[in-house]
Amino acid sequence: MSFRTTSAVDYVEDVSPGAGALPPRTWYASSDAQSLSLNGSWRFRLSATADAEDDSFAEEGYDAGDWAEVTVPGHWVLQGDGAFGAPIYTNHLYPFPVDPPHVPTENPTGDHLRVFDLPSGWPADGGVVLRFDGVESCARLWLNGTDIGEFKGSRLPHEFAVGHLLKPAGNVLAVRVHQWSAGSYLEDQDQWWLPGIFRDVTLLHRPAGSALDFFVHAPYDHTSGEGTLRVDSDVAGRVLVPALGIDVATGESVTAGVLPWTAETPKLYDGELVTEGERIPLRIGFRTVALDDGLIKVNGEPVLFKGVNRHEWHPEMGRALDLETMREDVLLMKRHNINAVRTSHYPPHPAFLDLCDEYGLWVIDECDLETHGFTEQDWRDNPVDDDRWTPALLDRAARMVERDKNHPSIVFWSLGNEAGTGRGLTAMAEWIHGRDSSRLVHYEGDWNCRDTDVYSRMYAFHGEVEKIGQGLDGGTEKRRRLPFIQCEYAHAMGNGPGGLADYQHLFETYDRLQGGFVWEWIDHGVRHPELGYAYGGDFGEELHDGNFVCDGLVFPDRRPSPGLIEFKKVIEPVRFEGHGADGTVRVSNRHDFADLSALAFEWSYQVDGETIEAGTLNVPALAPGESAEVKLPEPPAQAPGGESGWTVRALLAADTSWAQKDHVVAWGQFPAAPRAVPSVAPTGRPVPGDRLITLGPASFDARTGAVRTIGGVSVEGLKLDVWRAPTDNDDGVEWHSGTRYAALWRDLGLHRVHHRLDAVEVGEDALTVRTRVAPAAREVGLSTVYRWTSDGDRLRLTVSVSPQGKWTVPLPRLGIRFGLAEADRVQWFGGGPGEGYPDTKAASMLGRWESSVDELQTPYVRPQENGARSDVRWAELGGLRIEGDPEFWFGARRWTTEQLDAATHLTDLTAGTASDSGSAARVWVNLDHGQHGIGSQSCGPGPLPQYVLRVEPAEFSFVFSAANSPTR
Repeated sequence: MSFRTTSAVDYVEDVSPGAGALPPRTWYASSDAQSLSLNGSWRFRLSATADAEDDSFAEEGYDAGDWAEVTVPGHWVLQGDGAFGAPIYTNHLYPFPVDPPHVPTENPTGDHLRVFDLPSGWPADGGVVLRFDGVESCARLWLNGTDIGEFKGSRLPHEFAVGHLLKPAGNVLAVRVHQWSAGSYLEDQDQWWLPGIFRDVTLLHRPAGSALDFFVHAPYDHTSGEGTLRVDSDVAGRVLVPALGIDVATGESVTAGVLPWTAETPKLYDGELVTEGERIPLRIGFRTVALDDGLIKVNGEPVLFKGVNRHEWHPEMGRALDLETMREDVLLMKRHNINAVRTSHYPPHPAFLDLCDEYGLWVIDECDLETHGFTEQDWRDNPVDDDRWTPALLDRAARMVERDKNHPSIVFWSLGNEAGTGRGLTAMAEWIHGRDSSRLVHYEGDWNCRDTDVYSRMYAFHGEVEKIGQGLDGGTEKRRRLPFIQCEYAHAMGNGPGGLADYQHLFETYDRLQGGFVWEWIDHGVRHPELGYAYGGDFGEELHDGNFVCDGLVFPDRRPSPGLIEFKKVIEPVRFEGHGADGTVRVSNRHDFADLSALAFEWSYQVDGETIEAGTLNVPALAPGESAEVKLPEPPAQAPGGESGWTVRALLAADTSWAQKDHVVAWGQFPAAPRAVPSVAPTGRPVPGDRLITLGPASFDARTGAVRTIGGVSVEGLKLDVWRAPTDNDDGVEWHSGTRYAALWRDLGLHRVHHRLDAVEVGEDALTVRTRVAPAAREVGLSTVYRWTSDGDRLRLTVSVSPQGKWTVPLPRLGIRFGLAEADRVQWFGGGPGEGYPDTKAASMLGRWESSVDELQTPYVRPQENGARSDVRWAELGGLRIEGDPEFWFGARRWTTEQLDAATHLTDLTAGTASDSGSAARVWVNLDHGQHGIGSQSCGPGPLPQYVLRVEPAEFSFVFSAANSPTR
């Protein structure tokens, strides 16, 4: 037995992948061979440097009784209440000096100890393998005092032969983990830096005669309906598939009529690989992936990816996910019509891929590789173009492919992400193509498509995507013949993303455009006792990228955001088109493989948002791509008058593995009779008094013309409002070449406009207040006229806005804002149930909705504009009923826009906070005639021109009256 001295840490900065590990092989969840999980509580000691402690802790009999404890799988910086350091978030900057392969002397190093006994009955024959599924970023191992090797490649498995070192009881497993290593230069993914043993540690018995590795080949011939099965194994055995009557030797091919595997119809056949020493369960999916006629085809059919990028994340456990959390992700995706996942930017826990096989998701499996930080030096010294690093790159490619090769869900191998270009990537692509010709190779950075089988881009604007679809984008001859995907688009940071429907329209219009993957699945907020959820900078990082890590379609606790609800609607696999007035609806099947036989259809007829009658709709089991005109029933004979329309839904006809019967898959709405615009005859007359002017149910300040009460309800500070707390997409990013609207708005001073009173005019039938709204230090302004009229019971406000001066930027919003002393319950007739903005309201369903004021808020991790309901006809709250002419956006919150703008975390916003003027607590209500679009400019395009709120003359009205519904 020998131990290294404290200076023997050269392996940390060695560019090689490590030493001592066994060759990579396929992963499978279980077999009849025994195994022992070493997950659980481990003894733990943290050092500030790689060489602070010697290796004596690995020796048998070492007393670690005074060490702390951590849970494995886990990250030590997320345990110990801060005693073990803190997370670091950077998007692409390395949090250490860039001097490859060197890393800082300050290199947090965690020594882990686990003492274990073998279970009774553990076989004495055969071999034993110790497997680590994921350790960040470099580990050295000892078992019972013997140094057995070291490895890098954080999100990849590493196995070691240890049978000769084991004893029945008192085995000492020692693992030294370094946060920084040469491998860190290859792992500059946009995520938290989180050291630790964060995936499973398992001891596997390997009986004599068991397979070291095997490869399931299961292509499908769509012309004959037959699948061909061949299982290659390094030891002889037999392959059994009872449902197909298959009993064949390994290495031999057998053909049978089968149902194919697709993401829509994920048919798996249970089988077994039986060797002399082991029986291994197989789940076999027959499918063929090919490039054909310039398109990505599976089983002979082009596919349209409606995908997401998925980092592994849990707000308390980081990347240490359990099976049920993984399953929750997959079920949420399926229930929101998502059909594809890109495993950004590393192979996921292998059990996640089992779930993709089982429930049905196309997968781009991405290698654990990103060197994005080298862009700061124009990619000089980039490891992927340095031959010294190529063995490490090939090792990472092999560990991904060999581990995951038996998953039918995987249709692409991805070389990695944002690593520039270089010879190492070419070597990886050549190796992968040679090892597995049954899948395609992806890499976004290869714009010339030298090494890849698809033209892939991220955040291409709508106009460029359309040119690509039309074949007008140029590029190399090879690229022009390849299909196109957006491996990242529609950046889902904060409020947004906007423009999803416009992208989807392009994907469905041009065959070459085969869809994309929204960035990303989940906000990486870290649960925090004071902040709620923490993001970059909240742990005192020297360098950080703020809340750029919170850019998901689900919140950290996996609650769907409005962006996910919008995405579900935009990509729904059944399309309803038509106009309710003609009595028909066109139903289209947008699936790639499945017919509509699994769905049931229903109709409902609404008047003023209330359902009057409902029933079933007979829709044929349309094949993929087929459409049919379907007759709607006659409108109910006894239906009352009012705005009317039809809602048609497609629902699951029976329970499935991923959702229950009646789960709504798709829906559409069609108007039948238009809305009657509210009218108020100006019969009431303003009555001046000493301090107040009264008009119908309202009173006004005699000097300023400001409304004070309406129907006995106190109204504070009603005035034109043009400001919103900027969204992440309004803020944009510094590397973006487009317009950053929030910066322009603040520079102009729209967050601090002044309201000048020009005149208060008491007329025969109206009270008119003339004002000018303008920012300090600027000549531009908005001439604003408030004209109040009444019929005695109701009060109408007409707002007329005329721009003055040369406006060069759009407005954030245009409407009125006021405060109510008391309000809780809200009812409205309009879009709902969630928020919607000009380019994010495809999922807003017209109806009658009810909510509390607090439930109107969308809890974006960084507070920002949120919660507006679109196309509102009327709303009731705080004793008031408000009708719009035309429809309007409605919002209400317990803090001002200025307080929302100033907040950095949700805990900064407290219900009951006093207004900025120092008055009592209020509910602040926004009634907006216009809202600027959302876009996805936090890392993509801003709002398309049709969603920009241009400064131009406008007139809009609201009618106020007593509410019909309770105020509490």
